[in-house]
Amino acid sequence: MFRFFLVLFASISCAFAQSYPNKPIRLMIGYAPGGSAEAGARPLARALEPILGQPLVFEYRPGNAGGVAMEAIARAAPDGYTIYYFDSGPLTVAPHLSKVGYHNLNSFTHLGHVCGSGSLLVVHPSTPFKRMQDVIELSKKEPNKWSYGTSGVGGPHHLSGEYFKSVTGANLLHVPYKGGGPAMTDLMGGQVPMLFSSLGPAVGAVKSGKIRALAVTSLQRSAAFPEVPTMDELGLKGFDSTAWYGLLGPAGLPQEVVKRWTDALAKVGKETVDQINATGCDTEIMTPAKTIERIKNDHEKWGRVVKDAAIKAE
Repeated sequence: MFRFFLVLFASISCAFAQSYPNKPIRLMIGYAPGGSAEAGARPLARALEPILGQPLVFEYRPGNAGGVAMEAIARAAPDGYTIYYFDSGPLTVAPHLSKVGYHNLNSFTHLGHVCGSGSLLVVHPSTPFKRMQDVIELSKKEPNKWSYGTSGVGGPHHLSGEYFKSVTGANLLHVPYKGGGPAMTDLMGGQVPMLFSSLGPAVGAVKSGKIRALAVTSLQRSAAFPEVPTMDELGLKGFDSTAWYGLLGPAGLPQEVVKRWTDALAKVGKETVDQINATGCDTEIMTPAKTIERIKNDHEKWGRVVKDAAIKAE
């Protein structure tokens, strides 16, 4: 009898693996249409659809910097038909700022890391900052004179700025904006001397000479700014402040579903990689195990930064 059930279970599992997916899959996005999350998800979805054999239907759940979608996916049925293209903030930063309705590991089935993007340290051309080291040295010599802008409190660029201050001793006042657009407008207008900014929106302004790029905060140079050095290259060894995107589902996804997704991600081709890189998010497909390791490491690192800088949720 026991052998019968083993054979039956194996048959059901095999049938499930062969039939999944047999209908469209909802791909949840935690932000409104038109943002950087959708920009990276679109080429990825186009590449995955023929591999999976079903369309990926985008569903937008904006709110609380991706947290609304994170709570929704934690409650979703673990059948493989609701997947979240998530950014790392709700898993690695948000739990340190306020109470969240999920556990960053136990509430989900992690499917893989897709791409990551550092912040870009950019300055107005009228400032005396020609090198990253100038920012460190002058801000120490002239305390309380210099400030940096970001897209908001507790976001990845704010954390990059505070991490930078903590390892260099730079004396910089944080000026939060209600989004990256207003912050970039004020930088180009000279109202704020420097920003820790997203890479994509800065491309045109840097190329036109309206602002000057000094460094990126990722460990590797960005495909969008191959000529801009990393902070690690400039002497801040091991400096890595990277926000990243990945795929996950609710806890308890069948192993057959996990394998289907990880196999599909492994087949993403160079054309898709180039398209994702063009959005300012550098592609690096990681296994679920490597992704979980990164979540743990980033959660610990940003917890220290939040505590040391006394960052509070708005």
